[in-house]
Amino acid sequence: MPTEILMPALSPTMEEGTLAKWLVKEGDTISSGDLIAEIETDKATMEFEAVDEGVIGKILIAEGTENVKVNTAIAVLLEDGETADDIGGANAGEDTPAKTEEAAPSEPVASAPAAAPATPAPAAPSAGDGSRIFASPLARRIAAQKGLDLAALNGSGPHGRIVKADVEGASASAPAAAQSAASAPVTAQPAAAPAGPSTDAILKMYADRDYEETPLDGMRKTIAARLTEAKQTIPHFYLRRDIELDNLLRFRGDLNKQLEARGVKLSVNDFVIKACALALQQVPAANAVWAADRILKLKPSDVAVAVAIEGGLFTPVLKDADQKSLSSLSAEMKDLATRARDRKLAPHEYQGGSFAISNLGMFGVENFDAVINPPHGAILAVGAGVKKPVVNADGDLTVATVMSVTLSVDHRVVDGALGAQLLTAIKDNLENPMAMLA
Repeated sequence: MPTEILMPALSPTMEEGTLAKWLVKEGDTISSGDLIAEIETDKATMEFEAVDEGVIGKILIAEGTENVKVNTAIAVLLEDGETADDIGGANAGEDTPAKTEEAAPSEPVASAPAAAPATPAPAAPSAGDGSRIFASPLARRIAAQKGLDLAALNGSGPHGRIVKADVEGASASAPAAAQSAASAPVTAQPAAAPAGPSTDAILKMYADRDYEETPLDGMRKTIAARLTEAKQTIPHFYLRRDIELDNLLRFRGDLNKQLEARGVKLSVNDFVIKACALALQQVPAANAVWAADRILKLKPSDVAVAVAIEGGLFTPVLKDADQKSLSSLSAEMKDLATRARDRKLAPHEYQGGSFAISNLGMFGVENFDAVINPPHGAILAVGAGVKKPVVNADGDLTVATVMSVTLSVDHRVVDGALGAQLLTAIKDNLENPMAMLA
């Protein structure tokens, strides 16, 4: 029988994506490994390979379609001897619920609270008109726990199926309010205060002002969700130091003259990456990540570096950075940054790491506090090098190029004294750059 081609999960966190472009058309014969489509995730545009062979019988999702859920049927593949007339159950759909979503990476059964008592899912609830409501088992369970009426929700899954995201974003008071809106005035609810004004309230606030509305793409939604999670759930604390750069700037100038023939030009950021990677080896207890119910202490120094791109940012990871030369780090960082701006990074290139660097010095920012990128244990915010009066070791007043840095630390992973040791190691490495080559 015809086989459904499903929207793939191209990264562990992908729940939906944009079907950017079809590389095949109906009637084309394909083999396993052939490229059939380009899929945009929240981070990158990736090519999708066929896993079976056959003929593209029908394309179900047009190219350019956004917010296509993982495991949604996007096309139908015909085997030898089958024709388009055989396509029925594969996409007949409005009366046929989509495949069970418990196997989808976006809705793992394990995500239900472990301590919650087992609540049997309601058996095939129906709407007021007697029609059956299609919802995934996980959506039913969450709805039961939250006291939600599934009949009052609109499903965003295939064929209107109610999925996890639909019930997670709803509140128990919403169905009741919707059912009684026609007969009773809306009254203030004494429930917990919302996180902020609603979209409608904000639009009314600026109704008489000129503005341009920018819809959120997948990357911006992900950034908003992850950084909100980070500030709400990670107990940040901050450590600040000033670092004198004059020795590093002289050393960098000498190295760049010697490397000029090879076309290599080291940046201050290359030295910062190396200094942080070595510091994680010098203070190994701080080379750690938070893993929900445990701490993972990493052995390699995998350092992520924030790269600004249009509409968001990436944090590509330089793995084993402590073992690489400055010129190697420089070349790898340039390559990752270029491909990040083109959104051509593969998931394994921007996932992982235990530590991150965010450098705004090139924009003239002297100091700032960065938000930790979970599950990292810390992030270093790097400011601009500025000439300032300082008192030297002999007690004389002199002028030095000073760079202010702030280490944001997850207190669940790293305590204050340990964070201070890590920051001191970073400072010592940058103020004595020749030692980093030893």
